[in-house]
Amino acid sequence: MKAMILAAGRGSRLRPMTDLTPKPLIEAGGKPLITHLLRQLQRAGIREVVINTGWLGAQLEQVLGDGRRHNLKIVYSHEGWPALETGGGIANALPLLGEDEFLVVNGDVYIEGLDLKRLARMHLPGQDLAHLVLVPNPSHNLKGDFGLVAGRVFDAGPSYTFSGVSVLHPALFEDAPKGAFKLAKRLRKAVENHQVTAELFTGYWSDVGTHERLAQLEMRIGGGA
Repeated sequence: MKAMILAAGRGSRLRPMTDLTPKPLIEAGGKPLITHLLRQLQRAGIREVVINTGWLGAQLEQVLGDGRRHNLKIVYSHEGWPALETGGGIANALPLLGEDEFLVVNGDVYIEGLDLKRLARMHLPGQDLAHLVLVPNPSHNLKGDFGLVAGRVFDAGPSYTFSGVSVLHPALFEDAPKGAFKLAKRLRKAVENHQVTAELFTGYWSDVGTHERLAQLEMRIGGGA
């Protein structure tokens, strides 16, 4: 299975750090956030990673290169600026991702203990188009994003937060609009058609979108991650 890291965003809440550095290259524990993800993907058996770029995207390719130092093959989907948002970015990269399921991870996510190896081997059954990793609602998203009942996503039921980790099928983007759009829009359409499964992850997870959360992560992993 291939993986895609969403790395095109502006990271406005981390300004002024992100004025000159793309958010995935902000460091925690002495390494860029995206380096932690690449290491986890490689350990999970992933061999090819697609990274989309937008804001200061050239820096990502300059730093990460072709991926050989991480024992990976990295290819880039350059969007320019403004970027295509989460859904548009994935749709734009489909020619690089192939015809089978692929793993998607937000470039600003840090997660410990999730079985990425299992996810990297997942095949979506039947007509399912997506499998989401959900987490308990953090203080900045108390209402949650998706309901979860017996392993399936519904509009109702206990609501949890989308972690930014998922396994998606290319057919999720069939007839998708051109240009920028959010992944959530396609997911909610698939939820209406009962085509989305999910699991609840209760280990350590953070979307490193603010200075406070970055400081918390730095305190957690220090220089030894």
